[in-house]
Amino acid sequence: MYQQPTDVDAFEQHYRDVHIPLAKGLPGLRRYAVSRNVRPVRGEAQFYLVAELEWDDMESLRRDFASPDGRATAADVETLAQWSAVQSMIYEPEDV
Repeated sequence: MYQQPTDVDAFEQHYRDVHIPLAKGLPGLRRYAVSRNVRPVRGEAQFYLVAELEWDDMESLRRDFASPDGRATAADVETLAQWSAVQSMIYEPEDV
């Protein structure tokens, strides 16, 4: 989840041309979706962009991020952080 960038053009260019291709190179990644139309229903959190990445299971995610490509993808978030505050989380959905 990314807050409003200080430089939208630089953020968008890097996100599109560098970050997304890095992440999409992770072999276990099943889905990469973004939304720029983020509105809180409750609370006051405001985000410019929310990205959701999906793996089959936590082991696949861990394996991907332990790889050199996964470490490069994770490190690239620090580059994006120069333009936008970043919040990340990992969760396992549970069907109910």
